[in-house]
Amino acid sequence: MLSKTMDQSPLDDIEYLARSEHRVTVLTALADRPRSRSDLLENTGSSASTIGRTLRQFEERRWIRRDGHRFTTTELGGFVAAGIRELIDRIETEQRLRDVWRWLPTETSGFTVEMVSDAVVTNAGADNPYGPVNRFVSLLRETDRFRFVGYDVALLEPCKDELSRRIVDGMDTEVIDPPNVARYILSRYEEHCSEPLESGNLLVRLHDDVPSYGLSLFDDRIAISCHNPDSGTVQALLDTDASAAWEWAESTYESYRREARPLTLERTTE
Repeated sequence: MLSKTMDQSPLDDIEYLARSEHRVTVLTALADRPRSRSDLLENTGSSASTIGRTLRQFEERRWIRRDGHRFTTTELGGFVAAGIRELIDRIETEQRLRDVWRWLPTETSGFTVEMVSDAVVTNAGADNPYGPVNRFVSLLRETDRFRFVGYDVALLEPCKDELSRRIVDGMDTEVIDPPNVARYILSRYEEHCSEPLESGNLLVRLHDDVPSYGLSLFDDRIAISCHNPDSGTVQALLDTDASAAWEWAESTYESYRREARPLTLERTTE
């Protein structure tokens, strides 16, 4: 006799799992290791009747089996648990990126969601408008080499004191700016630029078509700053040490560097 679950669509089982959070918790917990009913009660905070009903329904689907006084997943159950975990991880990543995705690099640049799936995402909110800038400064303080390309004055301007001090103290720095941004910074913050330029630790290059986002490369992390052109503010900073993201950032930066020209003070101050 065929199980009644044979008549269900895959979406029916997905809906069944998603309808109550404890079901996913139970299945993934059993996929980790065998557990008793009391373990599951403690793990989920659900009632004994709820756990009992869930275990019976899992057994009907051939997702779990009894092993003495404990339960464990079958190969099928482990397969489903791994899939639901991946789905949850993907949705969590999408939710974190949803509001800033329009300001991130496009797929045509080789950028993918997977590159920042584990990224630290720092958003600017009403309660913490300088969150992205503060996160950027914390990364700046921990690096000996810093490279940046982009149009994100809103990110660099608030931390000009820290950036200037770090360069003078020996941080190897290269910045690729559009000419108008370089002129703006040199004219408005001459006192912040003179020592870094004289130190020999700062190299400024000019590029006429930099990306709308900001790309920062630190010693072992990369960061993407999301600039809102309408408000002129930094909406978010994403930073990660994922190898795929690092390779993409290195390649992207070098592509702009090859086309950039060195800054000459005569060019920007005439």
